[in-house]
Amino acid sequence: MRDPDLAPLIAVVGSDGSGKSTVCAALVEWLGEQRPAEIRHLGKQSGNLGRAIARVPLIGKGADDRIVAKASKARDDDGPGGVTAIVIYLLSMRRVRRFRRMLAVRRRGIAIIADRYPQIGVPGPMDGLGLYAPSPKSGIARWLGRRERVHYQWMEKTVPDLVIRLNVDLATASARKPDHRYSSLKAKIEAVPLLSFNGAPIVDIDATLPLSEVLAQAKAAVAATLERIAAERSA
Repeated sequence: MRDPDLAPLIAVVGSDGSGKSTVCAALVEWLGEQRPAEIRHLGKQSGNLGRAIARVPLIGKGADDRIVAKASKARDDDGPGGVTAIVIYLLSMRRVRRFRRMLAVRRRGIAIIADRYPQIGVPGPMDGLGLYAPSPKSGIARWLGRRERVHYQWMEKTVPDLVIRLNVDLATASARKPDHRYSSLKAKIEAVPLLSFNGAPIVDIDATLPLSEVLAQAKAAVAATLERIAAERSA
């Protein structure tokens, strides 16, 4: 059961190239005509940092490749080394700070359109745990992994009133995001259907449809959710 005193919380999730930012902007503008509403980005934005580094002349591409190689060790059985684990953990704490700020805004009665949403069911690139190696050798990685999980379990307790899951194919995502790594896009696209967000109501939308159709379906889903919330409050 949701707290009837809290403002609506709508999460928009999907791979890069699925149109999350566009859908969030349209929803907050539309919802803002009815009540105060804000977009809150709940990602770590580590990918944006990596792409910015890759654009640095001469050294950028090599530095980005080294960062990706180190980060990929988080998925190995042995886990990342201590320094890499600290970086991954700090990025997760950046998300926790954003989540706390989002909760404070929501408590002020402002409806939230969340661009991305942390979850614990599917580790990795779709806003899941960063330190999830089965048996990391590094003591620091083991300790930070336990702490990270506690934070994610805490965030997971706040269940969105609605999750809009934008589904897109790899060809479309690659065309929309040509600067993104193909392998990263593939992993995210494959993870999207597995996301459950602790039993939150989920509406799936085909993000390859014309934008007008995607927005119409998203607005209809939000409208139905607002009606459900109003009914719960009056019950």
